[in-house]
Amino acid sequence: MFSKAEAKKLRQDFWISFGKSFPRKWILYNTKIKDFSLKFHFNKSNAMVSMDIENKDLEKRIQLWEKLNSLKSVLESDYINNVIFEEYVYLDNQRDISRLYVAIDNVSINNKNTWQETMIFLNETMIKFESFFNDFEDMLID
Repeated sequence: MFSKAEAKKLRQDFWISFGKSFPRKWILYNTKIKDFSLKFHFNKSNAMVSMDIENKDLEKRIQLWEKLNSLKSVLESDYINNVIFEEYVYLDNQRDISRLYVAIDNVSINNKNTWQETMIFLNETMIKFESFFNDFEDMLID
């Protein structure tokens, strides 16, 4: 078990190491679409790359979700084949979002032996998500 300070240091060390191993300017929040972002997640039990729609305007969120859903077959056939679509995800802060993501299990930010595998997964998966986003950005923005 790690203290809060030790756990924080491990998280910092992982993300610094990831940035040095895969130096790149990621899109992440720079999508030009309000409350739509690409995200990295890594915790004690899994790692995930996601596209999150956090728009508080439910109508706009639904419109964007429907556009992404209409592209599901293209995303799965041409970019990444194991994407999970979840229209309603409830976050710890009691907010709900829509999310599509790819995850791997049996990795832990607390276990340095899984870091390399996780870094490769995060890098390769985000590249695929960004490629998809770049190819369909105009459609998603409208």
